[in-house]
Parts: sequence; structure tokens; C-alpha cells
Amino acid sequence: MSCNWGTELWDQFDNLEKHTSWGIDFLERYTKFVKERADIELSYAKQIRSLSKKYHPKRSREDESRFTWCLAFAATLRQLNEVAVQREELADNLNTQIVCELTRYTHELKTERKTHFQDGRRAQQHIESSWKQLESSKRRFERDCKEAERAQHVSDRIDLDSKTDGEKCRSQLKQQAAEESRKDYVTSLNQFNQDQHQHYHTLVPVIYQRIQDMEERRIERICEAMRSSAEAERKVLPVVSRCLDAMMDAAESIQPRMDTRQVVEVYKSGFDPPGDVEFEDYSATMRRSISESSYLDNRTEGRRHSRKLWPFIRKNKPPPPPPTSPSPGGVASSPQSPPPVSREPITQRLNDLMTSGSRTRKQCLRSLKRGGSSPADCSHLPPEQRRKKLQTRINNINQEIQREREQRDALLKMREVYEHSPQMGDAGSVEPRLEEVKQNSEHYSTYLSLSLSTCLSLSPDGSYTEDHSAELHFKSRSSEFDDDFDDEEPLPSIGTCKSLYPFQGQNEGTLSMVEGELLSVVEEDKGDGWTRVRRNLEEEGYVPTSYIKVFLDSSAKGAMTYI
Repeated sequence: MSCNWGTELWDQFDNLEKHTSWGIDFLERYTKFVKERADIELSYAKQIRSLSKKYHPKRSREDESRFTWCLAFAATLRQLNEVAVQREELADNLNTQIVCELTRYTHELKTERKTHFQDGRRAQQHIESSWKQLESSKRRFERDCKEAERAQHVSDRIDLDSKTDGEKCRSQLKQQAAEESRKDYVTSLNQFNQDQHQHYHTLVPVIYQRIQDMEERRIERICEAMRSSAEAERKVLPVVSRCLDAMMDAAESIQPRMDTRQVVEVYKSGFDPPGDVEFEDYSATMRRSISESSYLDNRTEGRRHSRKLWPFIRKNKPPPPPPTSPSPGGVASSPQSPPPVSREPITQRLNDLMTSGSRTRKQCLRSLKRGGSSPADCSHLPPEQRRKKLQTRINNINQEIQREREQRDALLKMREVYEHSPQMGDAGSVEPRLEEVKQNSEHYSTYLSLSLSTCLSLSPDGSYTEDHSAELHFKSRSSEFDDDFDDEEPLPSIGTCKSLYPFQGQNEGTLSMVEGELLSVVEEDKGDGWTRVRRNLEEEGYVPTSYIKVFLDSSAKGAMTYI
């Protein structure tokens, strides 16, 4: 069966107009469908991304990086976020490749359809005009023929003898008019037949063929859009499938036995369980005696060990009270040496080193030499946990040392390049950075040796012992950096003080003074009973706060100077 609209549907102009209009409406409806689907995909991606972000930990916790079930859930959230990315990509492809293209094509299709049907209406109007002209000439010929026939009858009824010339002329005129009308009718008929043949065999097939081609292109475009939509989703399916496979792998990676073993590693204290409780014979002595192996004794023993956790912590004695009156010789009756300063755990200084710059590292070393106090230590942890903390910090220091070495190697290569090619840069500009890297490496090495000494000082029973060799080693190593400290600019004075009693500074970092001497205050008392003062640019040290009367500057009152 023929499928040519020009020959098969030559008389269905109105129905074709309605059909093509419905086809364009369908195209617009399909475009709207794809757009709404893209919006749904985008909304789904946003919700999935929001869900992943909601359950993702706000900040990293050590526990979540230790247990396999936490790691598996974190991996699942990451893969879910990747699924959201793929859904966003699908929505973007649907909008750019289908919705935008179909919207543009629909506008062009409406313009083309309007042109074709305008041509069809003009052809229809032309054939209708030709038909009207044919009908007009036909009616005129019919009228003229009737009038000529009527004139002929009238002429026949009149006697031939009495027939006038006027009647004869009138009859001839009617005959001539009828003949002319006949010729016009024949001409109009021939013209209409030609127009009709051209309309139904030339114009209509061409116009309808164009409309048919337009309709086929519209259907083909819908087919391409559906194919593109499926292809866009098929592209993301492999990635989504890989994400699902990764989620399955994450689930398979969960190891309950390993996680329970990690709980032991995290919470193991290292203490031995309490021994048997001995029988307490109240009938013999009527006095309760507590077994040395009892639970209370173990707790007491734990407290006794906890007082001696770090190698540099010594038993603190309260600072001597200031004398009420000086002796007759002008010498105070109080002890001449300052009270020992409670030393800060080495682990706190290691923390300061890892989170500070090069200048702050020197200041941490200086503060470590003179001691200090800080609540952020590990004395409250059981032996096993303290050992793990120290080991972690040692690993961090090793990483920092390796990083400093890599920077040093890179700077040496850069200096070598600058020396061979001066136009690329000045080799002298690298020296300050090299010196800084060298100092940082030395500082890290010092802290590494101190950390190792602290780890080795752990006794077999889980407590710490005094390691005087480690302290001496630290002092010998830290003395190497005294020159670096001396090169720093002196701290500004924040006020003055007057000595109330004489003081003989016999310990390292202290300054001797006589009664009534005026000194400059460099650093206020931080709560340890000592104030940092300066006699001149060469002499500086700590004196007991109770031995002096401080006069701070108005701008420096309440200020704390940190070294």
C-alpha cells in the first residue's frame, strides 16, 4: 500500500493539519517529561549527597579509623556520594542533550509547519477561485442561451411578413451573446481543469510530501531523544555498579575478630589483676588488717606509681614563705635557693614542637629546659596507653624529620642549579632556608632522642622510673642550641621590681640579687612562684616572686609574655 500523503490523503487537508498539531503537542509534552525527570534525578542526587554528608563524621576520630566496621561505613558513604555525582551528571546530560535540543527543534518545527500549511491554503484558495470563475461563466452561458432561445421563439411566432428588422437584430444579438458566453465557459472550463490537474497532481503532492517528511523527522527526533535518554543513563550505570561493588567490598572487609582485638589494644591497662583476698582474723587481734594483695592495696599501689610516671618529674616541695624580717646581717633567714620547679612532661613539649614553627620550637626547648606545668599530659593513662601515645609521637617526629630531609635535598638541588645557571636565581637566597631546615632537623632529633629515652624508662611493672641519664642527655643536647637562643632579640621589659631580700641563684636559669636592688621585669609569675627579671642585656634569669616587689607598667598590667 502506498504511503504517500500527496496521493492517498489529497482530500484530508484539515485532518493533516490537526494531526501535525497534535504531533507537536506530543513533542512538547515529551520534552516536559524529560525535564521533570532530570529535575527528579537532580533532587535525588542532592538528597543522597545531603544524606552522605549528614552521616559523615564532622571531624576525624581515632576510633573511626581503627575499627573495620567504621571504615566500611565511611567507604559506603563515599561511594554513595559518588552515586550522587553520577546522578547529577545524568540530570545534566538530560537537560543539555535532550531538553535544550528538543526545545529548539520544536520552535523550528512550528515555523516549518506553519510555512507548509500556508502554501497548502494558498493552493486551496487558488483552486477554489478557479472553480468559482468556472461556475460564473457557466451560469452566464446558461442565461445567455436561455435568452437567445426565448428570442428565437418570439421571432418564430411573429408572422414572417410582419417581422420587423428590429426583432431580427435583437434575435441576432442574443445569438451572438450566447455564442460569446459559450466561448467564455469553454475557456474557464479548460482553465479550471488545468488548475485542478496541477493542484491535485503537482501542488498537493509536493506540499503534502513536505508535511509528511516533517512529520517523519519529528518522529525520528523523538526516537533519538528516547535513545539518548537511555544511553545517558546507561553511561552512569557502570560507575554506579562499581560504586555498589565497592560497597559490597566494604561490607566484606568488616572483620569482627580484628575489631574485638582492637578493643583490647585500645583499653588494655597493663596492670595485673588483684590477688586473692586473705582471711582477716578479727578474733585474734580485733583489729582489721588489710591484705597487701587486696584490691585497696592495689589501688594504693597504683596511686604510688602514678606519682612517678615521668622521668623528669620530681617530688615538689612548697616554696619557702618570704621572711618576715631580714637578719641583722642583711641576709634573709629564708633558704637561699628557690623551690624546685615542677617540670612539665616531655610529651607536652613534643606536642608543642609538632604544632609550632621554627621560632616556637626554640622557645619550646627553652621552656623545657627551665620546666613548667601543663595539664595536658598522659599521667592519667595506664602504662600500655602511655606507651602507645609515646610511640605515636615518635612516629610523627620521624615523619617530620623525613620531611625536613626532603626539603633539604630539594634546596640543595636548587642551590646547585642556581650556581650553575645564575640567570635562574640567586644561590645565596637559598641559604637562610637551608639554615632553618638544618635547625629544625636538629630540634626534631633532640626530641626524638628524648622520646626514645622516655619509652625505654618504662619499668616492667608498667610504671615509669627516674631516668637521670636521659635528663643529662637532654641538657647536653639542648646546650647545643643555646647560641641560637642567644641570637634572638631580648624580650621587652614590662616593668621594674625591687628585691626585698637577698637571693643566691645556685640553680641553672636563676639570677642572684642583693637586697634593695632594682631589676627589670621581663616575664610575670605564671603561677609557679618565679618571675623572670633582667639586670642588663647580659644577665637574665628567674628569682622567687616572694622575694621581690613588682611594679608593672600600666600598659603591661595583666599581660602575659610567652616564650
